[in-house]
Amino acid sequence: MPVLTTSPKQTVSELVLCLLYAAVYVLAARNAPAQPKQAITVNAFELVGNSIGSGQQVFLGTEDKVYIVDKTENNPTQINGHPAWAAEWSASSKQTRPMNAITNTFCAGGNVLGNGTWLNVGGNQAVTYGGNPAASQLGGPPYNDLDGGQSYAIVLSLVYQMLNPCDNDDCDWFLVGSMTTRRWYPTLETLQDGSIIIVGGCGYGGYVSDAGQTNPTYEFFPSRGQPILSPILQNTLPVNLYPLIWLLPSGKLFVQSGWKTVLLDIDQNEETPLQDMPDAVRVYPASAGNTMLPLTPDNNYTASIMFCGGSNISTEQWTQDWDIPHWPASSSCVQITPDQSPNYVELDALPEGRTMGNLILLPDGRVLCLNGAKTGTAGYGNTTFTIGQSYADQPQLTPLMYDPKAPVTTRWSFSGLSSSTIPRMYHSAATLLPDGSVLVAGSNPNSDVNTTAPYPTEYRMERFYPSYYNQRRPEPQGLPNQLSYGGSYFNVSLTLADLFGNVDNIQTANVIVMRTGFSTHTMNMGMRSVQLQSSFTGNDDGSAVLHINQLPPNPAILPPGPALLFVVVNGVPSVGIQVMCGSGKIEKQSVMPVQNLPTSNIPSQQAGQKQISGSSFLVHSTRERLVFMMKYVVAASAILLF
Repeated sequence: MPVLTTSPKQTVSELVLCLLYAAVYVLAARNAPAQPKQAITVNAFELVGNSIGSGQQVFLGTEDKVYIVDKTENNPTQINGHPAWAAEWSASSKQTRPMNAITNTFCAGGNVLGNGTWLNVGGNQAVTYGGNPAASQLGGPPYNDLDGGQSYAIVLSLVYQMLNPCDNDDCDWFLVGSMTTRRWYPTLETLQDGSIIIVGGCGYGGYVSDAGQTNPTYEFFPSRGQPILSPILQNTLPVNLYPLIWLLPSGKLFVQSGWKTVLLDIDQNEETPLQDMPDAVRVYPASAGNTMLPLTPDNNYTASIMFCGGSNISTEQWTQDWDIPHWPASSSCVQITPDQSPNYVELDALPEGRTMGNLILLPDGRVLCLNGAKTGTAGYGNTTFTIGQSYADQPQLTPLMYDPKAPVTTRWSFSGLSSSTIPRMYHSAATLLPDGSVLVAGSNPNSDVNTTAPYPTEYRMERFYPSYYNQRRPEPQGLPNQLSYGGSYFNVSLTLADLFGNVDNIQTANVIVMRTGFSTHTMNMGMRSVQLQSSFTGNDDGSAVLHINQLPPNPAILPPGPALLFVVVNGVPSVGIQVMCGSGKIEKQSVMPVQNLPTSNIPSQQAGQKQISGSSFLVHSTRERLVFMMKYVVAASAILLF
């Protein structure tokens, strides 16, 4: 039998070539996001796994991993001798592993620090079966949970819990100390230096707050000292829990609580009143959908904030002695641009009333609304009028899409969107994933695990696939791992196939940076979308180059920390890659002058001419990938020859 022989030198050379090619290919793949696996149906939901703990709080930690946090309850999966109420889900494998959160994270708040560490703050006291207070707040049967009221956890209530996300199954929540006061239902927002402001909450919870336990203050992590009193939170009892808060480009904070709205200057500790909220209460437990709309060069990076749905319930009516579940939810949508005007303006109304409807920013500029109910509010209790224990009824199973570019009165649409079969009401959540789909989890209007209730504890997770999902995605080359505030522009290459066979499509291509946020109670704390300034150059072969500025030289537009970077062509986003915005540290961020971009240009003989379609488009796309790979093989071979 013939044997193929090689010299040792040849074998080493071939091995080096293989290793070099593999290394180069990995680097190229990082800079060229691949095509996602095709969805069975677009504009529809698909079941994608079990959440282990019901998804009360959800956030994207890496390009592959989503983190889920529940309250202390009797979940069937165990870890370290107690039920698991935290988990990590892999988008690629659809597998979930339990995590060891040890404090009661019930109705905590969260956000990401400028160094990429996630902070989970506050929660409830240690409990036993049925959510009743435990005999010991320092651990013990049946759940062995700790008081979360003052925790940082990095996950807790008096405690902070923290998490450094990972892809090797080796990370977990850890405690980093206690806050100065108890906070149940606090809101967190990341600031310009990557620190976090922690606002509001109460001592021991309930449907709404009351004078005996309200915590109308704010503090910071890392700590800047004792809590500071907030007049708006003092004046909006009993609906001042989970206030709606955004950092504005001006550096001030927009704060909305009850019917009141202010601008907060944290440097001067001054609140400037804005117009009262029209039409409906938007904060918990009315729980309107809310989001800051995309910040773009066209709007000069001016922040507008949208609120949709909620409940038109007077301040005196926030009690638990009437038929809450059948109160109709509001359909009102309003918007405010607080750095420019103190007044709200009416937007297209929702087609139907909706409470607890999550608003999720998509990379193509649209806003997805999903989850929620037609009647009632968030919350649960034990009264004669509840549905099981739920304070809401008539789940909204069909999502809505908001297109800000559509004509007025036609911006909301159900058209073509399939319904879910799973009610997602109180304690549900949703977050954007890097492939442009949306993960949906949770729903649990119950004091403890109850899988037979009218609205049971829900462990099934779904992905919603927007209309662009199955289209061929751009595969941009040259994406960075980190973005600065100002500084030199960078170049990203797009092939003719990336431009859908027409170089003219480079003229409307956009580069989008997105923080997906910490999703809980109809909020995605910290979620925002920023379009980077860009110009373009078309090439003779129909490919093109985008010249892209770094982030605007103002960290208040997009705070430091991890974010997703997308290139959008013809309304179709590439698969997002995770980038670090700013220095990767909690510190004052360096701001640099913005480099002027080259003038946009497509050679006159090229514009409108390089067009391919049908099967030739697929052949061209495949050929470009092969040529790209061969270039690296040739380059690697040349290196070995020397």
